[in-house]
Formats: sequence, structure tokens, C-alpha cells
Amino acid sequence: MTSIAYLECSRCHSHISAETPQTLCPVCPTPPAGSLYVRYDFSALRGSLPGAAIAEGTPANPWPGMWRYRAVLPDVEPITLGEGWTPMLRSKRYPNVYLKEEGANPTGTFKARGLALAVTMARHYGLRKLAVPSAGNAAGALAAYAAAAGMEAHIFMPRDVPFANYVEAVAYGANVTLVNGLISDCGRIVAERKAAEGWFDVSTLKEPFRVEGKKTMGYELVEQLGWEYPDAVFYPTGGGVGLIGMWKAFGELEELGWVKPGKRPKMIAVQASGCAPVARAFEAGEKASEMWKDAATFASGLRVPKPYGDAIMLDILRESEGIALALSDEVILTSILDWARNEGIFLSPEGAAATAAYDRLIADGFLQASDRVVLFNTGAGLKYTDVTAEAMGLKRDPQS
Repeated sequence: MTSIAYLECSRCHSHISAETPQTLCPVCPTPPAGSLYVRYDFSALRGSLPGAAIAEGTPANPWPGMWRYRAVLPDVEPITLGEGWTPMLRSKRYPNVYLKEEGANPTGTFKARGLALAVTMARHYGLRKLAVPSAGNAAGALAAYAAAAGMEAHIFMPRDVPFANYVEAVAYGANVTLVNGLISDCGRIVAERKAAEGWFDVSTLKEPFRVEGKKTMGYELVEQLGWEYPDAVFYPTGGGVGLIGMWKAFGELEELGWVKPGKRPKMIAVQASGCAPVARAFEAGEKASEMWKDAATFASGLRVPKPYGDAIMLDILRESEGIALALSDEVILTSILDWARNEGIFLSPEGAAATAAYDRLIADGFLQASDRVVLFNTGAGLKYTDVTAEAMGLKRDPQS
């Protein structure tokens, strides 16, 4: 097992001890404070073969999931519900298109990865009360893992999230508050109350370990493609932790010598046109985004008016020679129905934004049909039954 060497600020690059729980960089000279990356001592692993380091299943733990990469994760006993090692499905119509099916995770979305790690480390540090603002899916994931760990979860999410998000959080025993507003309003409430309530804030990029859980998507997609990079990765982008985590994984894979030499994939950030702060900033050549006013889209996971990691994401997009783009809800819905009827896959609205973006970039010539690409379906479509039905104009009784 590797050990954590230190935490590194993404902005000022200061080194911070990981002996005690940390949130944002405590030494950044001016706001906003940088997010912290976990850095490891990889000296014993460099030059090793990945097969020798990857943990296989055992009778005691037959499904290691994302913990197959324990060698590059914190050396702690995990809180696990079977997250990770999700299917990589080859499209029936497009031979070079692969769909990473994150809906197969516990609680039905990729959020299980990040919250599994965050809750695991919270227990390691002896924390008891966790709080999060959520556009929906992080709420269910935190509630589930907090229940598994015997911890309190305090969740704030917009009142109009998909109903499944609310039901699961309540069922897991979390303290749930529905807010008349957006995730940004929920985040403000957590920030205002956390000190008095004794909550530890596990908001997106405001603690170091959700990125570590999400980075396992990068390890997985490279392993599942034969330890080779694809030409492009399409990632539905709200808070953007997954995109940032995968880019971190690619750097680690190269440091370890586990990936064949070659150019990293173009990173494609996909948003909804009703809330597209990163796409707008990318097109304008800006270093950070501005708050998106009146955010509205049925892809609730993309309804993040200003992600905390916007500057990091924009740097990654440009370094990878990628792009950010936004699609309308109408185009997203069309892609949901297309993939359901022609591929047998019920995408989440966020995942359908990625599939629609692929069509757009092929048509525009940004990519060629011969390029091998990975599209992320970040959640199971069934979690969005109510909002997708509304978008389709579908009612239970056609006569009503």
C-alpha cells in the first residue's frame, strides 16, 4: 500500500498535512482558496506492472469494485457498497464508441465513488456529522454511505430535484432540507450553518477525497481499453469532479508507467444550454466562469450555476485540446429516446447530453468516426423517471 505524502493546493501549490481533516487550502494568499489534491509516495510502485498492484476479489470481499485500485488510494478500511468497476459497453451502431455505464453503481450514479471515499476518510478522521449541498445524486450517495458508516448526513437540495433523489435520501435516514433555489443556494446554507452545527462540509472540491473516488473512473477506462488512452472522453459536467479526477488519474498512470506512451485523450465537457457556465467561459477564452443566471434544465446534475472547480476544468480542456459545449433539453431528450430504442440503454439526461454531444462533434468535424471515444452515462435513467416523463409529455393515463 502507498501512503499519503501530503495534500497539495491546486492553486498556490502549498503542501498541507493529511494527518487531520482538511477542506480548502488554508494558506492561499487571496480568495478563492484552492482545492486540495492528495499526493502519494509512489516510489515502491513506479515501474511495477499494474496486474501486480490491482486487488482481486476474495471470499471475504468478492467484489472489490473501485477498491481494486487500493494501491493508489488512501490506506484505510473502506466503507463500500460495491461501487466501481462499472461496465464499458460498446455501441451497437458506432464501433468506436464506448459507453461507461455509471448507472450500475450503488444509488444508481457515479456519485457513489466520490462519496464512498469521502465518507471512508471522514470515519478515519473520527468525524460524525457530514453535510452536503446537492443537485440530487450526491444527496442519495452521501445518505447511503453515511448510513453504512453509522454517521449523520445533513442534505440540502433544490425542491424540484428528481423525486427519486428525495425518496432515497429520506429512506436512508438522512436529515433532508428542500430549498427553494439552486445548488448554489444550498451551498450557501451549508456554509452559513456548518460551524454552529458541527458539520464537516463534503461539498464538491471543498474536501480532498471525492476527487480520489472519482479518479478511479480514469483508471478503469484505461484498463478496460487495454491500458491505452481513448482519443476522447465525453463527460457531463456540473461540478466537474469526475473530469478533474480522471485527469489526475492520467497523470498518476503515467508516473507509475501503467499506461502506454501516447497523447492523453481530448476531454469534452458537456453541459445543458440552460446552464452552461463552463461552455460559455471556454468559448470566450476566460480563465473562470461567471455565475449563470436563471439556470434551468431537466438534466438536474448539470444545473450548477458556477462550479467551484471551473478554472481547473478550463485548464484541463485547453491542455487536452478538448472543448466544452452545451446542448438544449430538446436535443438531450431526443438522444435519450434514440439510445433507448436503438441501443437498449435508458440514459440519464446528463448521459444523453454526452451522446448528443458526440453526434454534434462528429457532424462538426471536431472528431472523426474512426476516433475511439468513451461517453459517460453518469446515472441510471430510471432515477429520472418523473422529469423525463414530463419532458416527453407522458402521463400514466393517456386519456387524462
